[in-house]
Amino acid sequence: MESFLATQHGDWSVHGIPAFNDNYLWAIVHQPSGQTLLVDPGCADSVQGFLTATGYHLSGILVTHHHPDHTGGVAALLKASGQPELPVYGPDNPRIPTVTQTAAHEDTLQWAGLTLQTLAVPGHTLDHLAFVIDFRTTERPDAPCWLFCGDTLFSGGCGRLFEGTAQQMFDSLQLLNRLPAHTLVFCAHEYTMSNMNFALHEFPDDPDIQARHAEVKDMRGRGISTIPTRLKTERLGNVFLRANTVAEFARLRSAKDTF
Repeated sequence: MESFLATQHGDWSVHGIPAFNDNYLWAIVHQPSGQTLLVDPGCADSVQGFLTATGYHLSGILVTHHHPDHTGGVAALLKASGQPELPVYGPDNPRIPTVTQTAAHEDTLQWAGLTLQTLAVPGHTLDHLAFVIDFRTTERPDAPCWLFCGDTLFSGGCGRLFEGTAQQMFDSLQLLNRLPAHTLVFCAHEYTMSNMNFALHEFPDDPDIQARHAEVKDMRGRGISTIPTRLKTERLGNVFLRANTVAEFARLRSAKDTF
């Protein structure tokens, strides 16, 4: 699958860059200047191919957490850019030595005229961050809101609990669920079909899950990415986001681990 334009708003666009077996690396581009902010560039070759093909140029990097498929390309990309001083925003974690500007919960970042808010969303890992770009104003309450959430919230699912607890992941999902319903969710993996297969197994008579399962099956059959998804879509078909208690969430997460 080749890179694709995921969405555009004014001068800003988001492009998906497939990598490895099922990763999505995201490029936030200021169209007039070509400045590009990469999200979780785990594969330098995939990103470099995208930059060469489009003529865009690397101007900054966001890192959601320390896993190698999210950080593995950072050093090589900085070297290739000839600009080792470029900002790399991410968690304060010694396992990510390439981060130059650490971020924590509810920090505000400024990059190329764009404002980003960070949210701490532990669960998959303890250091996990999400980044939100919210274009809404009083005059434009319907303007886009973009969420880059790494491996915390997936379409139809959520990340495995490698370091955090069920309580932490449940709380992190509820935090993300407070964003506007029209929020576009840019997660890091194409896991949607597997997640919806699990959801249908758990809730075979649920009409919302049936409808979403059929939609995803059709999209994947035609080779179409299911990402980005919308938060309102996840509220209907994501069994982890729908869980009302930590115990219910923990049961589902444990069942998915062995599904």
